[in-house]
Amino acid sequence: MTSKFSERLKELRSERGLSFKKLENAVGISDATLCRWENGQLENICEHIINLAKFFEVSVEYLLGLKEE
Repeated sequence: MTSKFSERLKELRSERGLSFKKLENAVGISDATLCRWENGQLENICEHIINLAKFFEVSVEYLLGLKEE
């Protein structure tokens, strides 16, 4: 089963007309990593991060260090 992350990543890349190579270069990841992400092979890390954020009652952005509050 594909995660929302995988679906949205594919959708966003497609909507913007980005090739794998262009996106890889822009964010500094390998072809293999991007391929795994788009195919839902994240070892459920997204779901674990969401569950941790819910458990601690904080946002995912806070947990990932993107926001201070």
